[in-house]
Amino acid sequence: MIDTSLLVWIILAPLLGAALNGGLYFYNIKKKPIPEIVFSLIGTGTPLIAFLITLSLFCTMIDSGVTYKQELFTWVNIGDLNISMAFLGDKLAIFMSMFVTFIGWLIHIYAIGYMTKDEGFGKFFAYFNLFLASMLILVLADNPVILFIGWEGVGLCSYLLIAFYYSESENVIAGNKAFIANRVGDFGFILGIVTLFFALGQVDLSFGSLQANIANASPELLALSGFLLFVGAMGKSAQIPLYVWLPDAMAGPTPISALIHAATMVTAGVYMVARFHFLYSGIEEIGTFIAYIGAFSALLAAVIATRQQDIKKILAYSTMSQLGYMFIAVGLGFYSSGLFHVLTHAFFKAMLFMGAGGMIIALHHEQNIFKMAQHRVNLPIIGITFLIGVIAISGIPPFSGFFSKDAILAAAFQEGQYLIWAIGMFTAFLTAFYMFRMYFILFVAPNNHAKPYVRTSPTITIPLLILAVGAVGAGFLNLPTVLGGEHMVDTWLAQTNSIELHMSHATEYILMIVSVLVAAAGIFVAYKKYANFDINKPESEEGIIANKFYIDELYDFVFVKSSQKLATFIDKTIDMKIIDGFIMGACNQFVEFGKKVATLQNANVRFYAAFMLVGMSCVFIYLYISLGL
Repeated sequence: MIDTSLLVWIILAPLLGAALNGGLYFYNIKKKPIPEIVFSLIGTGTPLIAFLITLSLFCTMIDSGVTYKQELFTWVNIGDLNISMAFLGDKLAIFMSMFVTFIGWLIHIYAIGYMTKDEGFGKFFAYFNLFLASMLILVLADNPVILFIGWEGVGLCSYLLIAFYYSESENVIAGNKAFIANRVGDFGFILGIVTLFFALGQVDLSFGSLQANIANASPELLALSGFLLFVGAMGKSAQIPLYVWLPDAMAGPTPISALIHAATMVTAGVYMVARFHFLYSGIEEIGTFIAYIGAFSALLAAVIATRQQDIKKILAYSTMSQLGYMFIAVGLGFYSSGLFHVLTHAFFKAMLFMGAGGMIIALHHEQNIFKMAQHRVNLPIIGITFLIGVIAISGIPPFSGFFSKDAILAAAFQEGQYLIWAIGMFTAFLTAFYMFRMYFILFVAPNNHAKPYVRTSPTITIPLLILAVGAVGAGFLNLPTVLGGEHMVDTWLAQTNSIELHMSHATEYILMIVSVLVAAAGIFVAYKKYANFDINKPESEEGIIANKFYIDELYDFVFVKSSQKLATFIDKTIDMKIIDGFIMGACNQFVEFGKKVATLQNANVRFYAAFMLVGMSCVFIYLYISLGL
């Protein structure tokens, strides 16, 4: 393990960018306007620096296989609790940092074109840089407490960016919803860390120390800790039952949707489970629970997506569904397969959101896919890259999504989890169906007016083209042996002790063929129904699926309304009638008693003289009796 000062600079680069852009934005308001180019250079330059530093460490790792660590100072040292402000650059952390910084940088470039002429341009880039810095703190943390700082940082930034246009109440409500739902999960995360600390009784909370001493804890406490930590992942990565915030998070500008869904916040839960692989490997029942939550989350999101009409909400539900696949993998112990899907998903999901954003801008911020189709414009680069993303997420070879998704489904089949495998296959069918439903409506269904060409900014198209390369080719980084590959991602992430696939080539080929046929069936059904769809007669927005199974309404009734009623009861009954009634009643009695006593203080000299006479008489009588006179 090598000590290096470069790790902290991966974080400090975007953090300084956030500080500079924030300061300049404040100066911009108070003094004189600052050109957008200044905010742009800082906003895109600092993530690039972070990526280049990460790339240099990655290249050194390839040659020497070293692990980096940097300890800045001892933060807390109280009794048995010892927490260092330290960062770890092992293969898992550098793997995540590589594509977080690279894709984050591309999204920052895209944001220049998307946010241009927005009055909050500088503020947006300040928040954006802070978001990236928070994610890097989470990824590079050497212990769970520092990880939690980054965990809360991305939660805060998501709130700031989802509610970025706070003048509209629905945006603020969406930001609040995301913030509150994540606080529920984060409470479980905190309890999980505390439980793990007491279970191990260690003075050093670093991941290395936790892994070395994990055998000393009781299985019951480890299972409880693993479950509570996953509760945090449910919130952060939008899994059942804490997923309801994710579709509403589309209220923010599209670049933040791309950053949340592609490279940062929602993948944090998957990364956390992989980081605690030494914990979950010993509590298989919790791992199976995680896999089933992932499977049912993937299915539920896919079903809901089939009837959504908002382009960003369709993509949001697709993210939740793909995260479900990732949790199937890490829950079953195939950590490298789950993280490989995180990698491939980052490319095609960022590209899909950015393509959607380009269309939204061209159509004056229209987001309903049927209305977008009615006013379709000619956007050739966005159209081509969007198709690439749709094919990739549908799992069609040789695009990247096929290899990563197929590895997860094969893992479930190998482990004998046939129900999970079947759910995953059906979800794959639905994914291909609803993604091509969206594509056929947006680009293929007959349109009665000529399509005008709309010029798109290079800051939008260039990142799309780069991401398209990743969406096509990233799958070859972990090409399976049966196809002549070397499992490079699996080899790189060997430290996670991930379970390996070991089935016959014939079985692998059959599973691949079935996977492709299922996806092709989804595409065929979408083609038959929507390739010639009358876009002037959009589908009904009524029905249980279109209304998301009324889960939001159920949560509102069970949690929000009941909390409001409880709060009202406490305020109006317990507080005002019982507590205030007793206190104010007692006070009123004292006031009345005081008023009666006050009648003795009436400023009448003869009245006072009479009282003095009575008092003196009482004294004399007392003395007379006491002296026995």
